[in-house]
Amino acid sequence: MAQMWQGQPPKPAVLLGAFGLFPFLALGAISVFGPVHAIANALGALAAYGAIILSFLGGAHWGFCIAGSKSCSPETTFRLMASVAPSIVAWLALLGPTEISLYVLSCAFVAMLIFDIWSAKHGWVPAWYPVLRWPLSIGAVISSLVAVAV
Repeated sequence: MAQMWQGQPPKPAVLLGAFGLFPFLALGAISVFGPVHAIANALGALAAYGAIILSFLGGAHWGFCIAGSKSCSPETTFRLMASVAPSIVAWLALLGPTEISLYVLSCAFVAMLIFDIWSAKHGWVPAWYPVLRWPLSIGAVISSLVAVAV
């Protein structure tokens, strides 16, 4: 079993992850400090971007699973189902009002982070993966919740 929180993420993953966090931070800031006429668009863009990133995180788990899978075991089936769930949750979140979408997406990011940690504990993802995901997930959640709370 992989040791949780061991190893450093590859530098390109850290850099690209930080770039991926920028839209959360920028749109959150616009939602709080921007002109009144820009707030609704910023919130909508924040929800859309959050849904895209949540789907991307599920896709990462799909890739981890199929790269290491040689059979169709119950574990593989569970992992594939879990990797598709974020896309479905993201899509459903976008069907509601933007404020509710951001709350749902924030909860889903927290759930995904827990799944990332659990997956590392079971050796399903590299041990460094939660180290990468932790600050990015927290940044996405805080940006979303602050934007919708103001």
